[in-house]
Amino acid sequence: MKRAWFFSCIVALSAVLGACNKDGSKGAAPASGASASQAASQPGQTASDAIAASAAQAHGALTAVTKAQLPAEAAETLRLIKAGGPYPFGEDGVLFRNSATMLPDHPRGYYHAYTVRTPGSTDRGQRRIVCGGPRKQTRDCYYTDDYYASFKRITE
Repeated sequence: MKRAWFFSCIVALSAVLGACNKDGSKGAAPASGASASQAASQPGQTASDAIAASAAQAHGALTAVTKAQLPAEAAETLRLIKAGGPYPFGEDGVLFRNSATMLPDHPRGYYHAYTVRTPGSTDRGQRRIVCGGPRKQTRDCYYTDDYYASFKRITE
Protein backbone atom coordinates (compact mmCIF):
# COMPACT_ATOMS: atom_id res chain seq x y z
CA MET A 1 0.00 0.00 0.00
CA LYS A 2 2.77 2.43 1.00
CA ARG A 3 4.79 1.42 -2.04
CA ALA A 4 1.86 2.19 -4.41
CA TRP A 5 1.32 5.56 -2.73
CA PHE A 6 5.02 6.38 -2.97
CA PHE A 7 5.09 5.43 -6.66
CA SER A 8 2.03 7.61 -7.34
CA CYS A 9 3.72 10.56 -5.63
CA ILE A 10 6.88 10.08 -7.71
CA VAL A 11 4.87 9.97 -10.95
CA ALA A 12 2.91 13.11 -10.00
CA LEU A 13 6.09 14.93 -8.98
CA SER A 14 7.75 13.97 -12.27
CA ALA A 15 4.81 15.34 -14.22
CA VAL A 16 4.88 18.62 -12.27
CA LEU A 17 8.64 19.03 -12.65
CA GLY A 18 8.42 18.19 -16.35
CA ALA A 19 5.80 20.90 -16.79
CA CYS A 20 8.01 23.42 -14.97
CA ASN A 21 10.52 23.39 -17.79
CA LYS A 22 12.94 26.31 -17.46
CA ASP A 23 13.89 26.39 -21.16
CA GLY A 24 11.08 28.36 -22.83
CA SER A 25 11.67 26.85 -26.28
CA LYS A 26 11.05 23.29 -25.10
CA GLY A 27 7.63 24.04 -23.60
CA ALA A 28 6.38 26.08 -26.57
CA ALA A 29 2.77 25.40 -27.44
CA PRO A 30 2.07 23.68 -30.77
CA ALA A 31 0.49 25.52 -33.66
CA SER A 32 -3.23 26.08 -33.12
CA GLY A 33 -4.11 23.43 -35.71
CA ALA A 34 -2.03 20.70 -34.04
CA SER A 35 -3.80 17.75 -32.50
CA ALA A 36 -3.03 16.26 -29.10
CA SER A 37 -1.18 13.36 -30.74
CA GLN A 38 0.92 15.79 -32.78
CA ALA A 39 1.58 17.89 -29.70
CA ALA A 40 2.76 14.87 -27.71
CA SER A 41 5.19 13.87 -30.45
CA GLN A 42 6.96 17.22 -30.57
CA PRO A 43 10.52 16.98 -29.23
CA GLY A 44 11.06 18.29 -25.72
CA GLN A 45 7.36 18.54 -24.91
CA THR A 46 6.05 16.69 -21.88
CA ALA A 47 2.84 14.68 -21.78
CA SER A 48 1.28 17.18 -19.37
CA ASP A 49 2.01 20.00 -21.85
CA ALA A 50 0.30 18.00 -24.60
CA ILE A 51 -2.75 17.34 -22.43
CA ALA A 52 -3.02 21.02 -21.48
CA ALA A 53 -2.69 22.07 -25.13
CA SER A 54 -5.33 19.53 -26.16
CA ALA A 55 -7.74 20.73 -23.46
CA ALA A 56 -7.21 24.37 -24.38
CA GLN A 57 -7.81 23.59 -28.04
CA ALA A 58 -10.92 21.53 -27.27
CA HIS A 59 -12.30 24.25 -24.97
CA GLY A 60 -11.79 26.95 -27.60
CA ALA A 61 -13.15 24.79 -30.39
CA LEU A 62 -16.45 23.56 -28.92
CA THR A 63 -18.85 22.95 -31.74
CA ALA A 64 -22.59 23.41 -31.39
CA VAL A 65 -25.38 20.93 -31.91
CA THR A 66 -29.07 21.79 -31.91
CA LYS A 67 -31.54 19.84 -29.82
CA ALA A 68 -33.11 18.63 -33.08
CA GLN A 69 -29.74 17.14 -34.17
CA LEU A 70 -29.34 15.12 -30.98
CA PRO A 71 -30.42 11.47 -30.76
CA ALA A 72 -33.98 10.96 -29.50
CA GLU A 73 -32.60 9.53 -26.25
CA ALA A 74 -30.77 12.81 -25.59
CA ALA A 75 -34.02 14.73 -25.99
CA GLU A 76 -35.55 12.41 -23.38
CA THR A 77 -32.61 13.05 -21.02
CA LEU A 78 -33.06 16.82 -21.42
CA ARG A 79 -36.76 16.41 -20.60
CA LEU A 80 -35.86 14.48 -17.43
CA ILE A 81 -33.33 17.16 -16.42
CA LYS A 82 -36.00 19.88 -16.73
CA ALA A 83 -38.42 17.75 -14.70
CA GLY A 84 -35.82 16.97 -12.03
CA GLY A 85 -36.04 13.22 -12.68
CA PRO A 86 -36.69 10.46 -11.99
CA TYR A 87 -33.51 9.36 -13.74
CA PRO A 88 -32.93 5.84 -15.04
CA PHE A 89 -29.54 5.46 -13.36
CA GLY A 90 -28.46 6.23 -9.79
CA GLU A 91 -25.35 8.01 -11.10
CA ASP A 92 -27.40 10.60 -13.02
CA GLY A 93 -27.13 14.12 -11.67
CA VAL A 94 -23.76 13.55 -10.00
CA LEU A 95 -21.12 16.25 -9.89
CA PHE A 96 -19.02 16.60 -13.05
CA ARG A 97 -15.65 18.03 -12.07
CA ASN A 98 -14.46 19.24 -15.51
CA SER A 99 -10.95 18.34 -14.40
CA ALA A 100 -9.70 18.24 -18.01
CA THR A 101 -11.15 21.76 -18.47
CA MET A 102 -12.87 20.75 -21.68
CA LEU A 103 -15.86 22.91 -20.74
CA PRO A 104 -15.86 26.59 -19.75
CA ASP A 105 -14.32 27.16 -16.33
CA HIS A 106 -16.76 27.47 -13.43
CA PRO A 107 -16.55 26.82 -9.67
CA ARG A 108 -16.72 23.24 -8.43
CA GLY A 109 -20.30 22.05 -8.23
CA TYR A 110 -21.48 23.97 -11.31
CA TYR A 111 -21.68 20.97 -13.69
CA HIS A 112 -23.70 17.75 -13.33
CA ALA A 113 -23.67 14.69 -15.62
CA TYR A 114 -26.61 12.67 -16.91
CA THR A 115 -26.76 9.44 -18.91
CA VAL A 116 -28.11 9.38 -22.45
CA ARG A 117 -29.37 5.85 -23.05
CA THR A 118 -27.72 3.91 -25.87
CA PRO A 119 -30.09 1.50 -27.65
CA GLY A 120 -28.86 -2.08 -27.42
CA SER A 121 -26.29 -1.30 -24.73
CA THR A 122 -26.30 -3.49 -21.63
CA ASP A 123 -24.71 -0.73 -19.52
CA ARG A 124 -24.86 3.08 -19.36
CA GLY A 125 -22.88 3.41 -22.58
CA GLN A 126 -20.69 6.40 -23.47
CA ARG A 127 -23.26 9.09 -24.17
CA ARG A 128 -23.81 11.84 -21.58
CA ILE A 129 -25.24 15.31 -21.18
CA VAL A 130 -23.44 17.66 -18.81
CA CYS A 131 -25.39 20.72 -17.64
CA GLY A 132 -24.14 23.69 -15.68
CA GLY A 133 -25.93 26.03 -13.34
CA PRO A 134 -28.99 25.43 -11.21
CA ARG A 135 -30.64 22.02 -11.34
CA LYS A 136 -33.59 21.59 -13.72
CA GLN A 137 -32.20 24.08 -16.24
CA THR A 138 -30.83 23.24 -19.67
CA ARG A 139 -29.45 26.61 -20.83
CA ASP A 140 -25.78 25.61 -20.39
CA CYS A 141 -25.62 21.96 -21.50
CA TYR A 142 -23.12 19.90 -23.48
CA TYR A 143 -23.41 16.54 -25.25
CA THR A 144 -20.72 13.87 -25.50
CA ASP A 145 -20.99 10.56 -27.30
CA ASP A 146 -17.45 9.43 -26.43
CA TYR A 147 -17.49 9.48 -22.61
CA TYR A 148 -16.17 12.99 -22.02
CA ALA A 149 -13.39 12.89 -24.67
CA SER A 150 -15.16 15.64 -26.64
CA PHE A 151 -18.17 17.88 -26.19
CA LYS A 152 -20.69 19.79 -28.29
CA ARG A 153 -22.61 22.70 -26.84
CA ILE A 154 -26.38 22.14 -27.04
CA THR A 155 -28.22 25.07 -28.59
CA GLU A 156 -31.89 25.69 -29.34
